[in-house]
Amino acid sequence: MSRRRLLAIGHSYCVELNRRLPQEMARAGDWDVTVVAPDRFRGDFGWHTTAPAADEPCRVVPVPIRFGARVHTMLYGGALRSLLSERWDAVHCWEEPYVASAMQVARAVRCQTPLVFATFQNIVKRYPPPFNWIERVARGRADGVVAFGETTRDVLERRGWRQPTRTIPPGVDVRQFAPDCALRNETRAALGWADEDAPVVGFLGRFVPEKGLRLLIDTLDGVSAPWRALFIGSGPLEPELRTWAGGHGSRVRVESAVAHDRVPAFLNAMDVLCAPSQTTGAWREQFGRMLIEAFACGVAVVASDSGEIPHVVADAGVVVAERDQRAWAAALERLLLDPSARRELRCRGRHRAESVYAWPIVARQHLTFLEELAA
Repeated sequence: MSRRRLLAIGHSYCVELNRRLPQEMARAGDWDVTVVAPDRFRGDFGWHTTAPAADEPCRVVPVPIRFGARVHTMLYGGALRSLLSERWDAVHCWEEPYVASAMQVARAVRCQTPLVFATFQNIVKRYPPPFNWIERVARGRADGVVAFGETTRDVLERRGWRQPTRTIPPGVDVRQFAPDCALRNETRAALGWADEDAPVVGFLGRFVPEKGLRLLIDTLDGVSAPWRALFIGSGPLEPELRTWAGGHGSRVRVESAVAHDRVPAFLNAMDVLCAPSQTTGAWREQFGRMLIEAFACGVAVVASDSGEIPHVVADAGVVVAERDQRAWAAALERLLLDPSARRELRCRGRHRAESVYAWPIVARQHLTFLEELAA
């Protein structure tokens, strides 16, 4: 019996790290997987050039793009149309259904080929022309949708999507992100924190107001228990954050432009990761990749109840009302003063990472959905 063929399309696949999903689907052994990505794409941190890794289990096809200044208007070159004209057992398009490339794929894929879109959108929005027209075309052709969270699936239902939908989270590499005492000690020593006299409170993400940085620093200023703080990320609030950090001397460290392969080292240096995301009129937390990376590294998690976070955390962390600073202070005080409570959360988080978010589990859920549609 011939192996099934899957075409996976996505602008984020230009970065090898972001190809873990198709890589794991290929490693599962039942499908031949081909990945299409822009040959060059400008992301949040500069230009990326698509290049297959030496041991990549899937075929990677870089395709020139047009109108790439914004992902909403980006179109793939003619090579994608040629690929879509081939026989595929399924096409998985990791582009939001309202962007121009989604309509491009919907119009070019063979009519008998199951087409699945993937979405993070967890706010009910009315898109202006032409994006509402684009979504209508994509929705009319889609055979299925992967929602990356419960709040995303709820939005699909409220907006009238009737196609088969499967809620599947993003994944984490539980070997790369893992508890490592030696790495913890090495990183703390590099930060000038060789001793263990104060637990480390950490933050990982964009330095922007909606990520709750101001609430976190105000909360830390009111906590009486000993603490140190480590902030990993970058963004427009960095000058304000560094000014605040300067008032606390060596007990606060701010590290910007950290490469992803260094993130496990900094997570291992933390005792508690805080994710105080703040819902706005136009945004709420869509998932929170830092949460599952912290779980995998065995770090206790305190997070707000914004958007998808309560579903991601479940019973593996502490969820606090997003704007209740008194509750945030109480949660941090308890964990900073109680090593056994931190230890319990570390165990729960690691178990949740291994049983729910490990890439092989996430990939198998995708393949099961695709196999149902292909049948």
